[in-house]
Amino acid sequence: MTPAPPPVRWVAVGRITKAHGVRGEVSVLPLSDVEDRFAPASRMYAGESEDRPLTVAASRPNRGRLLVRFEEIPDRTHAEALAGSYVFVPAGAAPSLPDGAFWPHELIGADVVTQSGRSLGVLTEIVRTAANDVWVARDDAGNESLVPALREVVAEVDAGAHRVVVREIPGLTVPDAD
Repeated sequence: MTPAPPPVRWVAVGRITKAHGVRGEVSVLPLSDVEDRFAPASRMYAGESEDRPLTVAASRPNRGRLLVRFEEIPDRTHAEALAGSYVFVPAGAAPSLPDGAFWPHELIGADVVTQSGRSLGVLTEIVRTAANDVWVARDDAGNESLVPALREVVAEVDAGAHRVVVREIPGLTVPDAD
């Protein structure tokens, strides 16, 4: 079995796409479902370390994105330097969820098996699509299984045990007969 990746320490909550205006505002594509993630006084980091802290001074919606002003970014020159950067929060900053619910980052590294016990590998990536998320499982040989994150496909998720059980579906989880 492929070794599980190290625990996720940082969660991307947005991507800065470009500078906006001359006063240090940036356009942010939000990647978080947490409603007040970009509320004033919210703390996040440019990059996966605490080296570049950012504190939200103000934010407002604009064409499917947010225009955000950070206290640490005084002007357009500094804002342009952040273009293309992701902003992160520590994984522990994710709010608690009800029992049985999980954050996507909690599943990375989970063993993915069928109801009959056949391993599909380790969940390595979650791809967001317009219809539903797709979970990518890779086995030791590098084979990928793409698992739609649907109730009809996913039988059980145990984030604490790092295990996902999927139903046997011909062509998806059951290998084609040669």
